[in-house]
Parts: sequence; C-alpha cells; structure tokens
Amino acid sequence: MTKCKLEYIWLDGYQPTQTLRSKTKIEDDFSGKLEDAKVWSFDGSSTEQASGGSSDLLLKPVYIVPDPGRIGTGFLVMCEVLNSDGTPHRTNGRSTIHDDDNDFWFGFEQEYTLWNPETDKPLGFPSEGYPGPQGPYYCSVGGGRAVGREVVEEHLELCLQAGLNVEGINAEVMMGQWEFQIFAKGAKEAGDQIWLARYLLDRTAENHGLTINYEPKPVKGDWNGSGMHANFSNTTLRTCGSQDVYEAICQAFEPRIKEHIDVYGADNDQRLTGLHETQSIDKFSYGVSDRGASIRIPIGTVESGWKGWLEDRRPASNADPYMVASAIIATVKSAAVPA
Repeated sequence: MTKCKLEYIWLDGYQPTQTLRSKTKIEDDFSGKLEDAKVWSFDGSSTEQASGGSSDLLLKPVYIVPDPGRIGTGFLVMCEVLNSDGTPHRTNGRSTIHDDDNDFWFGFEQEYTLWNPETDKPLGFPSEGYPGPQGPYYCSVGGGRAVGREVVEEHLELCLQAGLNVEGINAEVMMGQWEFQIFAKGAKEAGDQIWLARYLLDRTAENHGLTINYEPKPVKGDWNGSGMHANFSNTTLRTCGSQDVYEAICQAFEPRIKEHIDVYGADNDQRLTGLHETQSIDKFSYGVSDRGASIRIPIGTVESGWKGWLEDRRPASNADPYMVASAIIATVKSAAVPA
C-alpha cells in the first residue's frame, strides 16, 4: 500500500489580491487521475471566505499534476472553491470563464521579482541605495547582472517534471526580476497551470529564504514594473487572414477599459503610466509590434497573413489569470467582426 500526498490548492478571499492556500490529504494508492480526487472541505472563516457561524466550504478538484518537489508519491490538486450547496463561491474566478469548447488559447508571460526579506528589496539590490540603472539585466548572464538563477532553474525543473507547459524563462529588465511563460489550449487550463506554477515558485522561494513579489511596481522610480502579458487567440484570430477582423477585435476593447482594468491586478496604476513599455491605465491603443500599446499585434501575426494571436499587455503580475481570461473572452465575443 502506497501512502500518497495530495496537496489541495485554492485561492482565498483576501482583497484586493487573492493568495494561494493549500493543505495535504493522504490517500492510499491514489491513481493520479482527476476523477479519483475527492471533493474536500476547509474552514472559510480563516480565509476571508465565510463567517464563523457557517464556515464549511468545498474544494472541488479541477486539475492535477504530479508533485515533484515532495519526498514520496505526491500530487498537486488545483481546486475551485464552492459553497456548501455546490454552487461557485463569490471568490471563484475560474467559474466565470465561458470557454467550454477550449476554442481560446492563452499564453501568459508571468513576471515576478525575487525578494530579499532581510533588506526588503529585490534580490541583488544593495541594502542601501540602488544598483546600476536598467539595461544590463534583461536576458543577462554573469555575476552582478543575473541574480537568483539557482532559484529560477530549480523552479523551472519542478514545473517541467510536474508536466506544466512552460515554454521559456528569462531574466527581466530590473535586477532580480524574472519571467516564465506558460501556454495552454483552453482558458481554464491556462489559468490552472499559471496558479500551480506560482505555487511551485512560492514553495521554491521558501526553501531559499526568499519571497516572491508579484506587485506590479515593486520598486518606485525609473524601474520597470511587473506584468502578466496575456497572449490570446481563438479560431477566428488563428484563421481569418484579415487585417479588418483584427482591427475590429482590437477596437472592441476600447469601450471596455474599466471592465478589464478592474480585473487586471491591484495597484496597476503604478505600472501603467505610459512609461517603461506600457500604455497609460486610462487610455487604449493597439499597434503592430508596439510594446507601448494596450494591445500589441505581434509582427509574426502580420507576416503570417493576419493569422495568429494578440497580446494584451495590461494585466499586472498579481492579476488572477482566470479573471483576465474571462474578461478577454467576453470582449472578443462582443466584437462586431466583418463577414
């Protein structure tokens, strides 16, 4: 008989930014299949999701992968939070996604900052003052430029062993800032994988005495913020071959600025200033190969005859990928696409 460790993972009710919670369930000879993972419960009064007088909430498993970071046989179980009657809890962003046929594909570029709790600054920053200005750190190699690579490589290997579809990593523009990219066919799975990758990143940082800072502007001043750029497509975008269709879909985003910004991460106004490769938070623009636009039309899409994808550059690093995907899908479906 094999004792298996199932780590049930969910999002709490903290505002304005939800955080991850988890607890371990022991099962005998667990198959590793999602359908065999049982619904479990937790105390919602301790996670800002219920009152003490009626605190039982349900954890519904929705995605499962092996847990490579644990001794013995383990699994990571991403869960939706349900009310005791089985309906989605108000904090359940995954339940707002309407993409049942997985027509929408998402590639999220998750930026983050390795944070030194002793100095309360990014890893690599001196305890007093600042390092040299931005320029040498992006995609860098070498001491004094790329810091924390051992943490990043360990996290990457854990993700790959877990079967998460990480497509790349790189050092980012600010010292101590890094990025990983995940792609999935289906909005819910893309969100599941980002959250599980974040979980593994937080756990890896634990082991190194560090924390992960997902704030959109971790260091004030002339330093890049952290985003979670959302690359997306559906059958129309992948096959239309029409600039007019692309422009109609981009234009559908302009009147819905508030709906998107509301779910694109707390304190995003500190990042979306019109500087450091961003558009201002209250403005909307789109353009080919324009990293200062709200929506970038990749040059690869144009060179492929207007068949490809779009990139919404506005989501912050602390945004919920479920809510980001839900908002994008709703807007794309609302577009008045020419026949």
